[in-house]
Amino acid sequence: MAVQLLITDEDLVVQGDPLTGWRGLSSTRTRNEPGSGSVTLTAWPEVMAQLQPGHRLVVIRDGVIWSAGPLEIPTDWAWSAADSDSVGPGRVTIQFADDLARVAGYITWPSVSAAWTAQPATGWWRVAGVSAEAAIRQLVNTNCGPGARAERRIPRLALDALAGVGSATTVSSRFEPLLDACRRVALAGGDLEFRVRQVGEQLLFGCRAPVDRTGTARFSRGLGNLRAVAFKRSAPTVTHALVAGTEEEGSTTRAYVQVADAAAAAAWYRVERFVSGSQATDADFELTDAGRVALADGAAPVELSTVTIDTPGLRAGLDFDLGDRVSVELPGGIEVAELVRSMELRAEPDTGETVTAMVGSPDATRGQDQVAVINELSRRLGNLEAR
Repeated sequence: MAVQLLITDEDLVVQGDPLTGWRGLSSTRTRNEPGSGSVTLTAWPEVMAQLQPGHRLVVIRDGVIWSAGPLEIPTDWAWSAADSDSVGPGRVTIQFADDLARVAGYITWPSVSAAWTAQPATGWWRVAGVSAEAAIRQLVNTNCGPGARAERRIPRLALDALAGVGSATTVSSRFEPLLDACRRVALAGGDLEFRVRQVGEQLLFGCRAPVDRTGTARFSRGLGNLRAVAFKRSAPTVTHALVAGTEEEGSTTRAYVQVADAAAAAAWYRVERFVSGSQATDADFELTDAGRVALADGAAPVELSTVTIDTPGLRAGLDFDLGDRVSVELPGGIEVAELVRSMELRAEPDTGETVTAMVGSPDATRGQDQVAVINELSRRLGNLEAR
């Protein structure tokens, strides 16, 4: 196992030799959010020369790019006589993100072809009757990708190959954080994942649906790859999303849509939430999607959190990846299938590396089948405590 660190400019051109004298690397990849990390290095002049604003850090694990993205704090330097290497040039700690952070720096413009000073007083960026994947790709392409105005394009950013995923949708957006728009479309369109990956001299933005690896990526105490697991049951905060469309001044009509989780309401009780779909007029898509997002945010009566660890036979990024569905064995022999929500790489030159994965999260539960699994787990644990 080997970790290599490279510095590039924003055009992905490597700036010097691989970084040496590094210690304390931490790099976390997170589903549908920018990843982050930090590393401490000896502040040799040749190292400091590479740590410039606008440069990127590429973390390579066993010859494969683990994470890559801009330096957010390129220089945090310190020297102390108390350090064991106090005769040296000191230490510099850098903090970095992955390339999805570049996309996160944008908002949606109503008119992506017009200058900022020529944006319309009314109107929305809108795409209708396309797959969720296509909508997300168009959001990124027209706001910061090759289809955007020249001054808004992210260097080297291109669209990845189509995956052919996501249900049909219609999207409207106006001055919204770009990743917020992408996330709500991804959630309503089939819980899709989107990401930016460096391939050669390009940054490729693409989508994917969860990949089922429950047959090959399994975690349990007996297998030695389960570090921690916790679960909690709680009442849903939404069972009936009551969505209202545009309320035009002087108009006597307004679209109303109800999106309900009947199973959750039957198991617990009815909980209503008003959802404003003020930008939407299409009940078949936008209002329904707004209701689905509200249900996904609030109808999660079971919370499952699991931390797994790499073993030689099952390695994060190789045998399973971020967003894949894996299997976790809980006490009592019950198995739960959930998505990998984040993966963290920690490495020291002398002691080696450790990779942990977070499977599930406090807001990650989906579906009544998993509720039934956790209910059964609670019953079995209760029986064990009663013995």
